[in-house]
Amino acid sequence: MQKNTKIAVIEDDENLRFLVVHRLESEHYQVIQAANGKDAETLILEQKPDIVLLDWMLPERQGSEVCANLRKAGFNNLIIMMTAKSQDVDKIDAYSFGVSDYITKPFNMDVLIAMIENKVKFFVNNANDSLHFGNTEHHPNTHSLIRDGKKIELTILENRILLYFLQNIDRVISRDELMQVVWGYSSNVNTRTLDMHIVRLRKKIEHNPDKPLHLQTVRGMGYKFVAET
Repeated sequence: MQKNTKIAVIEDDENLRFLVVHRLESEHYQVIQAANGKDAETLILEQKPDIVLLDWMLPERQGSEVCANLRKAGFNNLIIMMTAKSQDVDKIDAYSFGVSDYITKPFNMDVLIAMIENKVKFFVNNANDSLHFGNTEHHPNTHSLIRDGKKIELTILENRILLYFLQNIDRVISRDELMQVVWGYSSNVNTRTLDMHIVRLRKKIEHNPDKPLHLQTVRGMGYKFVAET
């Protein structure tokens, strides 16, 4: 049975593109594809896929430029950047391309499918592409916040953390659970790294980060997110 979700695979490596497209089609997704950045932009703006799997390094136009151009043209659906493992994710975070998320190469196909299924569940099948807490709107597809008419950019990792909290309002979440969800299998992440991201996120979402109302610390257990204060 064919799924309604349409996915664009933008990858210049023919073998990898074939494998990804084949696996997605075997999972009954509708798939379109392109091998360079220029063709990708045209294809995506014409076909308006629900999810774009976009390679970082592309001929003619890099993935970052393609992503930025799509956002400027009004494309607001999910864009997942496929990046080489050697590339620094924080470097990607530093730029406001409008990437929704990323997956590092080489990736396991089962991991990719699980990620896409999660995106379909929480975004594609959910007509409302924004979440609310207090007087703030969270737009996870473009990793940004809107508060008092002003746009606040989130890094990809901050976006993942906030989204998980908003999917689990009022539930105490341990640091281990949060690290597994946000960084996955990465073994070089420790609680200090997580806490640093929490501090940065609080500066963006709290009126007084030193006395947080939304993202609360539960001593000895982890964190809890309170939407209405």
